[in-house]
Amino acid sequence: MPCLYIHTNINLDGVDTDSIFSEATTAVSTIIGKPEKFVMVLLKGSVPISFECNKEPAAYAEIISMGGINSEVKKKLIYTIGTILQSKLSIPRTRFFLKVFDTTLFRNKSKL
Repeated sequence: MPCLYIHTNINLDGVDTDSIFSEATTAVSTIIGKPEKFVMVLLKGSVPISFECNKEPAAYAEIISMGGINSEVKKKLIYTIGTILQSKLSIPRTRFFLKVFDTTLFRNKSKL
């Protein structure tokens, strides 16, 4: 189940977050190749964020998935989620950071 956490210093009061949830869910599902019903998106606004020594609009996000992540998928996720944040919240792509983690890459194989 992929899970996308988005934290931004933008106040989300009065913002149409439904479209952000919808577009992010579809993007993650399509890019990673998992059904939409298994994608979780969390969006938190008004988080104190300083980036480049200022507090202009910015966002930090993490995506965790059980499989489906490679370097090409990472690039597509960064571009697509960045585009959604730019169009919906006016956060420039240069002020967005995405951490991508695939839980299946670090499993220890038991020798039992």
